[in-house]
Amino acid sequence: MKFTMSWLRDHLDTTASVDEIAETLTDLGLEVEEVINPLDTLKGFTVGFVKGAEKHPDADRLRVCKVETDAGLQQIICGAPNARAGIRVVVAKPGMYVPGIDTTIQVGKIRGIESHGMMCSEREMELSDEHDGIIELPGEPAIGTEFADWLAEHQPEKVDPVIEIAITPNRQDALGIRGIARDLAARGLGTLKPYAVEPVAGSFESPIKVTIADDLKDKDCPHFTGRVIRGVKNGPSPAWLQARLKAIGLRPISALVDITNFFTFDQNRPLHVFDADIVKGDLNVRWVDAPTEYEGLDDKTYTVEPGMMGIYDDAGLESIGGCLGGAHTGCTEDTVNVFLESAYWDPVTIAATGRRLKLNSDAKYRFERGVDPEFTLPGLEAATKMILEICGGEASEVVQDGAPVAYDRAYKLDTDRVASLVGMDIPAETQRKTLEDLGFTLKGDMAHPPSWRSDVKGEADLVEEVARIASLTKLEGRPMPRPQAGVPKPVLTVTQQREQAARRTAAALGYNECVTYSFIDEASARLFGGGEDATRLENPISSEMSHMRPALLPGLLQAAARNQARGFADMALFEIGTAFHGGEPGEQHLLLSGLLVGHTGPRDVHGARRPVDVFDVKADAEAVLAAIGAPAKVQILRGAQGWWHPGRHGKICLGPKKVLGVFGELHPKVLQEMDVKGPAMAFTIWPAEVPVKRSTGATRAALQISDLQAVERDFAFVVDADVEALTLVNAAAGADKALIEDVRVFDEFIGGALGAGKKSLAITVRLQPTDQTLTEKDIEAIGAKIVEKVTKATGGTLRS
Repeated sequence: MKFTMSWLRDHLDTTASVDEIAETLTDLGLEVEEVINPLDTLKGFTVGFVKGAEKHPDADRLRVCKVETDAGLQQIICGAPNARAGIRVVVAKPGMYVPGIDTTIQVGKIRGIESHGMMCSEREMELSDEHDGIIELPGEPAIGTEFADWLAEHQPEKVDPVIEIAITPNRQDALGIRGIARDLAARGLGTLKPYAVEPVAGSFESPIKVTIADDLKDKDCPHFTGRVIRGVKNGPSPAWLQARLKAIGLRPISALVDITNFFTFDQNRPLHVFDADIVKGDLNVRWVDAPTEYEGLDDKTYTVEPGMMGIYDDAGLESIGGCLGGAHTGCTEDTVNVFLESAYWDPVTIAATGRRLKLNSDAKYRFERGVDPEFTLPGLEAATKMILEICGGEASEVVQDGAPVAYDRAYKLDTDRVASLVGMDIPAETQRKTLEDLGFTLKGDMAHPPSWRSDVKGEADLVEEVARIASLTKLEGRPMPRPQAGVPKPVLTVTQQREQAARRTAAALGYNECVTYSFIDEASARLFGGGEDATRLENPISSEMSHMRPALLPGLLQAAARNQARGFADMALFEIGTAFHGGEPGEQHLLLSGLLVGHTGPRDVHGARRPVDVFDVKADAEAVLAAIGAPAKVQILRGAQGWWHPGRHGKICLGPKKVLGVFGELHPKVLQEMDVKGPAMAFTIWPAEVPVKRSTGATRAALQISDLQAVERDFAFVVDADVEALTLVNAAAGADKALIEDVRVFDEFIGGALGAGKKSLAITVRLQPTDQTLTEKDIEAIGAKIVEKVTKATGGTLRS
């Protein structure tokens, strides 16, 4: 949104400078993106007096001028036809930059004669397109006077500063310059000038009537007004109007069109004018009933479709309602009679139409954000008055259908909530005055927002308005009262505690944390069990982000692929985040996934470097599980999802149905699809599946240390080749949980006399008595229990 300072002062009586205005707007939430002040580029240009001018001896069109400047009498060569003695001019001295020709002036020779500067035209100063001659200053301004100062005093319209602000979607009122002025006045940077719209009496009945289809009146187009103005002269608009439109980047077209553009920016009230002599019959607002080719005023052809609103006459579609007028009934220099339209359109419908047509116009931009519904008819009256003043003619009576949308609503103003919600102490009287200055109506403790503030929808919004005008820069940090002395202990949920512990443990193991998008492409999602319609995004950012991720591994693999493409082969990555198993609220779960690719370290002379393997990620997964409180004794089972290598993975379980995590090598086909050079090892942990330890309320028992001699015994069992070592270890440890302190595998033998399909696993069992020293008989009894337990669990036999 752009506007000039002079345009702003039409609504705001203020003496504030451009810098003060810009700083205040940003503080009010209307962030200033750029300030263009022509005076800044004109500094250094001074007034000079041409004392003499003679024809150049070697060029008929050049003059050798003697110019009095603040640096003394200078010789300047000039080719302008009006260069002559006795005039006061604008001088650019050597070393100065001239913006209009993008040149820094130097002392030089022109046809053999030195020139010490330049006398400038308006185009060279970027004041206008005028380049027929150099600037001739009227009167007798003092020699050496800054041209910028003279211009600001005598021709301020040529150096009108332009301010551009960013508009957030909730501040549709600031799309009109009056709305901006209202905010500044409420802050105290001036006084808002009154703005009254007097109805224009119609002198004849409008020959064009308007109707709105019944199915549009409730919501999509509740109010449509218009009138015929006949006998207009549609020539160029006045210089002041053209200057304002040019300053904000609009091209003046004709008086009628320029007037509608003026109200679009001045009051946030888009209007449209039809050539009344081309309109056939009456105007009817209705839904488009069939695809129709339509040529807009922007010289582009659109295909309007059902679901869009159109303004029709007897000849067909003449305008896309609220978006763009048609070229067929557009006004030209030959237009004599016009129909001026002012209507209110539903923001959602307009936004959908503009998106489908890939159309962008000032009207569509404003209607989709919301305009003042109560200014529909006053906007028509104000525009009628300006047309009559500039273009002449006479106006008909107003024709309309529907009625303004009733937006009256009220919210309780609790003046104490500013302190509780924002932390600012603002007197109640100041709060009430602020809201009144913004256009709110106060009745007791109820505040009624104005019709142009559809974004105010609750009591908290009232607090926001008060705090915004008071300035959040005045907010002072205050320490919250402590319920108890000292540093309070963080209050974290079990999930938060586990997430914190898991993150620290993974980082301590050497993994680098990644934060990837929750959206992935459909192909990657399908590789990991997702990609169904339930998790598809309706409006994805791109085709690579079309689905919610079913797991964290796709994002880690994509990160690994990017790093490998850049020469980083050895990686340890992890991520903690949510994955999604459905599209409904709550259909998500927290995961921690880790990925190892490459080797354990750099190459060295000792040959310690090796490729990462399954046991690396198994150890890391167990370390993370231990950190978040998982039981030490678990089962390792097979049968994980298809993206794991079928023979090189394991599920960490507490029983067949309680899966805490999965570790192993990723399937080569998955790596190929993800463009990752393998092999790659990974693990995934479900923190929520780890049982929460029961709190007994008792103090943890002191560390028990026995002074009795520990005993170790070795056992070797012959088992089937597919029996997991952990199954055997758990069975042996369960023979006597009080006495057996540790069980470890120390040898594996396959082949030889054992035969095919068999292997030998040797374990060491450490027995730690607590009451009395173990006798040989006690040891033999425990050994027999161990053999019995292992035989029952694995089907193996004690190796002789």
